[in-house]
Amino acid sequence: MNTEQQNSSGGGKIKIQYYRSSIGYSKKQKEVVKSLGITKLNQTVERPDTPAMRGIVAKVPHLLRIVE
Repeated sequence: MNTEQQNSSGGGKIKIQYYRSSIGYSKKQKEVVKSLGITKLNQTVERPDTPAMRGIVAKVPHLLRIVE
């Protein structure tokens, strides 16, 4: 029952792929990638589709992409 409530109010999921290394970029940008739970290059994670999550991806568009 709990999962049904989350799905109805969640608004869907997005898949985020880490496709370019963060070597040479600022520590803050590396922390953004790490905060998503991404540890390896070309790894894809699924997160809730919220404006906050889209904002995180927008901070480092040169490192992350949204996979449909």
